[in-house]
Amino acid sequence: MLVLAKAPVAGQVKTRLAVDVGARTAADLAAASLLDTLAACARVAPPGHRVVALAGDLEQAARGRAIRAALAGWAVVPQRGEDLGSRLAAAHVDAAELVRAPVVQVGMDTPQLSDTQLHDVISALEHPRCDAVLGPAPDGGWWVLGVASPRWTVGLADVAMSRADTGFRTWEMLRRAGARVRVAATLQDVDTAGDAEEVSHHAVGSRFAAAWECAKRVTA
Repeated sequence: MLVLAKAPVAGQVKTRLAVDVGARTAADLAAASLLDTLAACARVAPPGHRVVALAGDLEQAARGRAIRAALAGWAVVPQRGEDLGSRLAAAHVDAAELVRAPVVQVGMDTPQLSDTQLHDVISALEHPRCDAVLGPAPDGGWWVLGVASPRWTVGLADVAMSRADTGFRTWEMLRRAGARVRVAATLQDVDTAGDAEEVSHHAVGSRFAAAWECAKRVTA
């Protein structure tokens, strides 16, 4: 398992969400989402098979102490690259070198992520006729990318990220490289207050859902 994460520092994460709830609350929601994501991944991958590619300083982050504690059993590597596509490609290389196995990569924006969804991606990737698994997001991006080898992710450096066609462009890149691609279930990520409300209904009992209920009371 590979998680691409950014330290949830106020003013540096979830800037669209911060317009509605404020920078500090947005950072706390990002921290809760990251903690939920780490917990879900830890349930399906043992120590030695978990990598976090981290950008930023946890000393300044919301829930920094809890995040550092949750990273026990994880290999933490710094993100490398000038843009998101380059950082994703580099993180896949780093993770593959550490775990010596296929890599399933997620971000920190899907706190409703379940064990079943992760197992489905892992199972698909284990099929002999599958080189990559891509899980789309409703906004046109993607929430998960599983690959049998980091050679399939080299082209991510040339894919325009954070666009309505990023998912399609990523799928095209994989296909052009010769990868046999399977599509995973669609999962909503959190960028706006509307996203947060929807995701909280699918993440009952999570840190994120509790943080969102608190955020709504504070901003009401």
